[in-house]
Amino acid sequence: MKTLSDRTLRQLREAIALPDLSGTKYRMIRPIAAGGMGEVYLVEDTALERRVALKASGITLFPEELARRMLREARIVARLEHPSIVPVHDVGMLPDGRPFFTMKYVQGSSLDEYIGTSPPLPDLLRTFHRICEAVAFAHAHGVIHRDLKPGNIMVGRFGEVLLMDWGIAKVLRDFSENSAEPAADTVGMEDASATSPPENMDTARGTVLGTPPYMSPEQARGDAAHVDERADIHALGAILYVMLTGGPPASGPPAPPRQIDRTIPHRLEAICLKAIAPAPEQRYDTAATLGEDVLRFLDGLPVSAYRENALEKGMRWAARNSFVLLLILAYLLMRLVVFLAVGN
Repeated sequence: MKTLSDRTLRQLREAIALPDLSGTKYRMIRPIAAGGMGEVYLVEDTALERRVALKASGITLFPEELARRMLREARIVARLEHPSIVPVHDVGMLPDGRPFFTMKYVQGSSLDEYIGTSPPLPDLLRTFHRICEAVAFAHAHGVIHRDLKPGNIMVGRFGEVLLMDWGIAKVLRDFSENSAEPAADTVGMEDASATSPPENMDTARGTVLGTPPYMSPEQARGDAAHVDERADIHALGAILYVMLTGGPPASGPPAPPRQIDRTIPHRLEAICLKAIAPAPEQRYDTAATLGEDVLRFLDGLPVSAYRENALEKGMRWAARNSFVLLLILAYLLMRLVVFLAVGN
């Protein structure tokens, strides 16, 4: 009996894994990425003659459950209409029975790749502020991302920021009508019924959802009942930590970033440490206030996370008004020169 070569077997596996796009308006171009709930492909929308990203579920023993989750993710993203949240274009079922949805094809690099290019600190902080704005928008509409990390954030060619992968997002309320009552689809993955698939589908209570080391302590404990917007703020703080130090914070109480890089200003260090505080009540109340503190740091203003002494206030004022100080010094120097010249 003739055996198949490893190359042939690999090609067969790849062919089986590819979604069946026959009878649809989409034409396969190439795979882009793979995740826990499915794969993402670059396809052409032949009707509109544009490239889009198509996310389709993988082959699974629980197609109905996976279809429900993918539809839930698509609906969440579709209702979060923000420039920094990737828009959904289409949703449905492929001929092979796999659920799918299409979204904008983002051209750029992931945040970790962007950080790896060593951009200036002000550019990094402005990018971080844009991330905070998008997260604040989602929170204002009752949605927690729960998996914020550099790999789930894209930076476009023109500096735009896009939040990706809302597969384990948690909906706190019906944000379509700003209602305080839970919506019909607000059941998070940790709240799925006992008839759902086994633990590898992340449905059981107490299941840890997220990505270490960006998870908050309450997420790491699987304490889903106490996971709220401040879990995302912790993840934002961990992202800021990566921007400042080059690596994520270790498990447990975080070490001050200045122990890794002493060039980090104390005010910026304090912002980061407040965001990743172990207890939720010690963190920023909202992603917006975290972003505002970062902007205040950039503008040379005092920040809420750090109490300055008199010397630090004076140095900050001098740095912010350096041009005025130079003019005053130039004027005084000119007067001194004139005085000496007249005296001689």
